[in-house]
Amino acid sequence: MLQQHLVILMVKLAVAASLASVLTRSTRFTQMLMREERTLMHRVQMALVSAAIFASGVAARVVTGSSYQAVDLGLEGSLVMGMLGGYVTGLLAGVLISIPAMFNGELMSMTLFAAAGVLGGLLRDVAPDKEAIWKLTFPDQALFRLLRKRDLRPAAFSLVCVVMILLAEFLRSTMAKLFPGRVFALQENWTGEGPWLVVAVYATTLLSVMLPIKIWNSKRYERKLELQQLSLNEARLAALSRQINPHFLFNTLNSVASLIRQNPEQARQVVYKLSKILRRLLRQQENLTPLREELSFIDAYLAIEMVRFGDKLRFVRDIDPATPNLLVPSMLLQPLVENSIRHGLSSKVDGGTIHVRSRLLDGRLQILVEDDGVGIPEEKLARLFEQGIGVSNVNERLKVLFGDDYKMWVDSRLGEGTSTGIDIPEQTGGTPERAPDRSDALVGSESL
Repeated sequence: MLQQHLVILMVKLAVAASLASVLTRSTRFTQMLMREERTLMHRVQMALVSAAIFASGVAARVVTGSSYQAVDLGLEGSLVMGMLGGYVTGLLAGVLISIPAMFNGELMSMTLFAAAGVLGGLLRDVAPDKEAIWKLTFPDQALFRLLRKRDLRPAAFSLVCVVMILLAEFLRSTMAKLFPGRVFALQENWTGEGPWLVVAVYATTLLSVMLPIKIWNSKRYERKLELQQLSLNEARLAALSRQINPHFLFNTLNSVASLIRQNPEQARQVVYKLSKILRRLLRQQENLTPLREELSFIDAYLAIEMVRFGDKLRFVRDIDPATPNLLVPSMLLQPLVENSIRHGLSSKVDGGTIHVRSRLLDGRLQILVEDDGVGIPEEKLARLFEQGIGVSNVNERLKVLFGDDYKMWVDSRLGEGTSTGIDIPEQTGGTPERAPDRSDALVGSESL
């Protein structure tokens, strides 16, 4: 008989862990756990969601009689909801969880569960900080920390919680003996209870309260890590996408200064283009942008570079009609085009041509930036992804956005030129086509 009782207690622990795991699959419930400051509506919703799960266990025990006693976690669920959600959540959850038991004639269940919920709310109020509930430790760990005089307040709070949980079980056991049939307790009809079985019952109640908290805390940490990683990725993308060579700005301003007297109209056009570039950098908030906007940005960038290079610099686009509205990482092309100019064409006497090509193939967007410049030495090409600022910048952002689902390569031959290719998944979006502003009219659409 003793073994049967112990099996029931073990099943109860398994049920506690299972119910907690089921609740973590609810997105709404997980969002509630993430909130520390909750409105009244949030607390009510939290009580409703949790009560639906724990009350189902009470209902299963009531319907099946004594066959499934271990699935009844009404007291534990009420106490946990009070500890995590406060008085309103604990009280409401306790009342709702007790409803199946009330239909079974266990009329004192509502009082007991509601009191357990309020007790949980009281523990939440006396917690030293908002995270203390989530950091509950088992009695042996709390005592060890107290003896070592480490983390005194959290350790003392953990011991207070343990005492209150055991007190709740004591109240249930006492009420079940004083008012038979009015409150359900596992050990109500157990005869010949030894002291160790009583200890096992109390330990099971303690673990049934702490297990859901530990499981949900793991889910909270997992979600927080995801949010932190997302924030980190967004910060990295923002920093990388806003990188622009300061020499470009200085050279542009110098060009404007020299053109003001010689060719005021051309100086005005350069200022328009520069303002467009800076405006784009300042207002950029999205990580992805339509390819057509990237090409428009390149037009403005190259219009400025042509002031310095004149007819030596040519630009040709070969764009698949299916690709302009596809989304690409912001500031994807500018670093690659800048590399072609600085390292490929600037030292070439007769200048050269930059080709930008795109095509859509089997759900993949392929972009190629080519130049017929001087090329890159083999030893420098081998270190390009580690030491090349423009290439490594683009590669890093592609890695953040697409993980392993992208390709980027650089091929170069001395005296013949360099080509940089990118292959990414097709990304579609509903970004509407914008009418060109005044500065868009200052540059041709196909070549410079």
